[in-house]
Amino acid sequence: MKVQIDGVDQKILSYLIKNARIPFLEIARECGISGAAIHQRVKKLEDAGIIDGSRFIVKPRALGYEVCAFVGISLDHAQQYKIVVDKIEAITEIVECHFTTGSFTFIVKMLCRDNQHLMDILINLQNIPGISKTETFISLEQTVDREIKL
Repeated sequence: MKVQIDGVDQKILSYLIKNARIPFLEIARECGISGAAIHQRVKKLEDAGIIDGSRFIVKPRALGYEVCAFVGISLDHAQQYKIVVDKIEAITEIVECHFTTGSFTFIVKMLCRDNQHLMDILINLQNIPGISKTETFISLEQTVDREIKL
């Protein structure tokens, strides 16, 4: 069931996207409605699956992860998909895995301490049965970090 959101819901979402820790009473003042109404609307957005919790953003470089790489992965055969995904999930340096169309079966995002660490992980990745080839793209700098515009 699709939930209709109005301008107030959009405003609430905009505040929460910018700062998930903002007090509901502050949002209420900005929206011109009661704190109870904000709680009800946020609950409605959660129940509808529009909001799925809140998270802290951890900066990988602050933890010593200096290299961000995207790796395109091709499989020998499509039926090996689940086996390969299980192996990929066990590699802690892989922080995202996306099933794609086109040249690659998957594209994964990896965070590594340095280039040698990246090379070690790539060798392990390329030794997973079912992976036929990989292609690595190293991110030199993140230039866009965009929030959803409502």
